[in-house]
Amino acid sequence: MADQVDYRIEGEDLQSVSIILDPGEGMRAEPGAMLWMEDGIEMDTSTGGGLFSGLKRKIAGESFFITSFTNGANDRREVTYGGPYPGRIVPMDLSRGDILCQRDAYLCSANGIEVTLGFTKRLGAGLLGGEGFILQRLSGNGWAFVHAGGFVIERELGPGESLRVDTGCIAAFEETVDYDIRMVKGFKSMLFGGEGMFLAYLKGPGKVWLQTMPFSRSEEHTSELQSR
Repeated sequence: MADQVDYRIEGEDLQSVSIILDPGEGMRAEPGAMLWMEDGIEMDTSTGGGLFSGLKRKIAGESFFITSFTNGANDRREVTYGGPYPGRIVPMDLSRGDILCQRDAYLCSANGIEVTLGFTKRLGAGLLGGEGFILQRLSGNGWAFVHAGGFVIERELGPGESLRVDTGCIAAFEETVDYDIRMVKGFKSMLFGGEGMFLAYLKGPGKVWLQTMPFSRSEEHTSELQSR
């Protein structure tokens, strides 16, 4: 049973999320995600469940260690987190079911939420997906928070409704959404279209969260500016 925390998201392009903890409630977050915390919050860093748990997170694109924040005071206290690059923080209510998200997307979650490997269902997607080869699975019945680059667009796909997306632009999707990777049709489009050789196919039902500035593109833009 995950802790039922309250939260507040502030900012525009460089957002923060403040978590309000009742006495005894706690959060888990990526090391370095914490911005500030009030007196009474106790911080502890560990593998979060032993060596195997740390290795699974490392393979999924997260840190080997995870940091826990627990309210040890007698009244409510706040702890605030921020993303590693410009973008939006998306609250995920896992009571609807598990969420699959891109590597490096996980920011923090209430105690009781599990962050594990979520491999793609199909062999083709696993071999050809690029950034989508390894996905993170968020499981539980409370709140988790994902960081996505640029602006975030939420789409609700109906049964059988599909969407073709650049693999890096997928921030997260519900486990009910079918995910596959397919090669772009047409030799010229593949070589000169500028969109890469593969696109992700998402088929409903379920929610999809799309990001307009994947981390890979922001890295390329930064490198281009530095080379000028």
